[in-house]
Amino acid sequence: MTATEKNHPLVVELTKHLPAGAVVTDPDLLASFERDSASLCDFHLPLAAVVPSTENEVRTAITLAAAHRVPVVPQGALTGLAGAANSVRGGIVLNTRRLNRIRHIDPANRVAVVEPGVSNKELREAAAEHGLTYRPEPSSWESSTIGGNIATDAGGLCCVKYGVTRRFVRGLRVVLADGRITAIGRSTIKGVAGLSLTDLFVGSEGTLGIITEATVALDTPAEAPLTLAATFHEATDAGRAVAAVRARGMTPSLFELVDRTTLRAIDAHARMGLGDAGALLIAQSDSGTGAGQELDIIAEACHEADAIDVVVGEDPAESEQLIQARRLAHPALEALGPLLVDDVAVPVSELAWIIGEIEALAQRAGLTIGVVGHAGDGNLHPAVVVDPTNPSSLEAAHRAINDIVDLALSVGGTVTGEHGIGLLKVPMLERELDPVAADLQRQIKELFDPHYLLNPGKVMTAPAVNE
Repeated sequence: MTATEKNHPLVVELTKHLPAGAVVTDPDLLASFERDSASLCDFHLPLAAVVPSTENEVRTAITLAAAHRVPVVPQGALTGLAGAANSVRGGIVLNTRRLNRIRHIDPANRVAVVEPGVSNKELREAAAEHGLTYRPEPSSWESSTIGGNIATDAGGLCCVKYGVTRRFVRGLRVVLADGRITAIGRSTIKGVAGLSLTDLFVGSEGTLGIITEATVALDTPAEAPLTLAATFHEATDAGRAVAAVRARGMTPSLFELVDRTTLRAIDAHARMGLGDAGALLIAQSDSGTGAGQELDIIAEACHEADAIDVVVGEDPAESEQLIQARRLAHPALEALGPLLVDDVAVPVSELAWIIGEIEALAQRAGLTIGVVGHAGDGNLHPAVVVDPTNPSSLEAAHRAINDIVDLALSVGGTVTGEHGIGLLKVPMLERELDPVAADLQRQIKELFDPHYLLNPGKVMTAPAVNE
């Protein structure tokens, strides 16, 4: 960082008004705040990183940034995959990792009040001490934070049955772009008092305000699940099995698909001996005494879809090995090279079709595309392996992502199921929204943040910074 940047009026004021250690200006340390886990998205060294420990420190930072018209990028654990937490030129970042207190767990009402820097794992462990659990389970659950989960409306392996993060958010405390603090939502199970402002913030990717506290719903733990694994010659067959299971009224607690390319990558990465199948389908049922019957129905659908083999895990260790293989999908593919990760969702009835189209697209373009996903709700994550030193490789990868998005939209799908828009999919959002919906979203943004200072350039197009 240059002397000019260290002497930037905002940085000087932040250092003056915030406690020692709350403002990071050392260039080597700042580099760790530049970007999230998305490859190939733009990022810049921030003027400073603010790491507050209290809500009042958040308000101070936001108020000073607003006075200087300097952009602020909210951050959590930086596990996102769409560039939503990437620092922007001429801005600061505000990382909530030190806002990590579990304020209250209420077993009688099954709610927890937590700060945004609490990890999913920490909340789950704390809830377990009261005989409860927190349901959302994104793949990065051990490190991803509740604030980040809310900002992206994170999904995960078990959302097919229990829903995404939005379902569990009751209320929030938020610092707005002008420094005001508001408490929105509720702690009760029911509540229809006015418009749901809480829902606006869930999935808003830090573009409307900074979450400083969340009231979330807890649940009783499910029975230990039984796990089924089915292999197929082709991923499209696995897609047909998923559609057949859902058509029969079954909702497994987990229903995951891993294609041939990803299975090979996992075997190379972890030597798990997953075999030579074209696809792996993993299903779990946590329905207690009814679990065996549910898996029988799923097994029947898999056989009808020409499964090679269908087995039920004999013990928890074998089941956990299968789930671990699914969790390794992203790092295993990353071992092949930098990834451009897509995230689309389609009606479950169209799952087999879009898998086939993605395979055909990869073959035509000469690309390596691994496909994994939460098959039970039609949410797929095609990941394109890219050579970032080769402009034609980058161009082909971005073209493939665009084509996959168009495929999803053509059958009534969406451009993102859980990763969010971030930087990666800003041009794609308006392809999904009609003009009126796009205009309404922009008006909402401008109501909360008229100067586009909160996470500018993310989610939707915006005027130039400081304009």
